[in-house]
Amino acid sequence: MTDATLIKPRRRLRLPQSLKDPLFALAVIVFTLVILMAIFADLIAPTDPQDMVNMPFLWPFEDSYSPLGTDQLGRDLYSGIVHGSRSTLAVGFSAAIFGLVIGTAVGATAGYFGGWIDAALMRLTEIFQTMPTMLLIIVLLAIGDPSIPLIAISIGLAAWPMIARLARAEFKALREADFVMASKALGYPTSRIITREILPNAMPTLVVGASVLVANGILLESAVSFLNLGDPNVVSWGSLIGNGRTQIRSEWYLSALPGLATVLTVLSLNIIGDRLTDILNPRSKVRDA
Repeated sequence: MTDATLIKPRRRLRLPQSLKDPLFALAVIVFTLVILMAIFADLIAPTDPQDMVNMPFLWPFEDSYSPLGTDQLGRDLYSGIVHGSRSTLAVGFSAAIFGLVIGTAVGATAGYFGGWIDAALMRLTEIFQTMPTMLLIIVLLAIGDPSIPLIAISIGLAAWPMIARLARAEFKALREADFVMASKALGYPTSRIITREILPNAMPTLVVGASVLVANGILLESAVSFLNLGDPNVVSWGSLIGNGRTQIRSEWYLSALPGLATVLTVLSLNIIGDRLTDILNPRSKVRDA
């Protein structure tokens, strides 16, 4: 027997099929660029987006100082889009985290304990689901002083029922699993079983749901700011779209460019969330093996 026959063939590392998708890679690149733009906004666009720095109604590429044009007050649209990404993403992520915490707590409690606790928490969830999302957000903003934190909390309060139902389904399916039964037999407290045994196994589904919450949060923030219910002292993509609606027929770029940024960001998030469903799904890993 020669030495060549003793050499075992090297196994090739197989990536999940979703990671090979060029559309998924493009979505990750786009969303990463948006995040980097928000982080380094002061370096990318040093001009204050609220300052009147040029002639009003300059079209894109008409002046080198304002590459994307100016609005009716001479404010730089490029600076508005770059700095507006901060508040838009801040609302999207904050609302998603807020909704994820509330929804996971409600859904985990309902799914693990069941019985009358499950029934009571699901009735509460249904009450929030029957309320029109925009109406609930508008009422909460009308009660308080419109600000970025309040907008994020309002969107999170309107979005948590979806996460609650996902968490309930996962906990209900996992509470009878062998590792949970073993944890109970070892005398682990309920809090540890929920947080350290079941929750990590339910996180893939909740992470995918959180990506949807971020996208919905960005859209709802744009809708709220479009209706002039946002923070007037903070620039966001929604406020830029709203400020340009009165000149939509003549200077359509004022709404189209921040709207394009919103569409690309939300679309990339939806694609990432859709692919994460396959990447984090154990069945897809077995199928790709």
